[in-house]
Amino acid sequence: MTGHHSNSEIAVRVRRLEERLIGAGLTSDDQLDGIIGQVLSGSPVNGARVVARAWVDPAFRDRLLVDANGALGELGLSMSTGPQAQRLTVVANTPTTHNVLVCTLCSCYPISLLGPSPSWYKSEAYRSRIVREPRAVLAEFGLGLPEETEIVVHDTSAESRHMVLPMRPEGTTGLGEAELAVLVTRDGLIGTAAV
Repeated sequence: MTGHHSNSEIAVRVRRLEERLIGAGLTSDDQLDGIIGQVLSGSPVNGARVVARAWVDPAFRDRLLVDANGALGELGLSMSTGPQAQRLTVVANTPTTHNVLVCTLCSCYPISLLGPSPSWYKSEAYRSRIVREPRAVLAEFGLGLPEETEIVVHDTSAESRHMVLPMRPEGTTGLGEAELAVLVTRDGLIGTAAV
């Protein structure tokens, strides 16, 4: 857990800086998220490539859900951030189960797959509320789920990261992998939006 606390200190310091900039009227959470969106808009993030491959290749999907780190290697991707690779678990949404991610202690997040984390992901409000009242929080994001849909909240850590495999949108049967990757959003990979 030592590594987790050092990440937590960094996340707290970054959030404090963001809050100071916002408090001084120099920016807002929406502007910060907009900048991140612009950075990511040039090409699909790596996570979108992974999801698109899983949608078109059932065997890859199966391997991804069993051994995500191994499956990433097939696409030339890795969860290595230093001497030791972080463990990645990919969780699949189904018609009866919806997955959503959080790091309750700080803001651990698979940056190499999802790009920079949104400011709301780092906020104490999101980190505490998504665990206690996930359906209400998802509704605030505009994602209304049927009452019978089970919502599973996955807590990331310094050693282990998660990514959501969204359900493939209806009407996309004829689309190729590159076209599908464009449909995948960061929020869909976190679980706060459908794709």
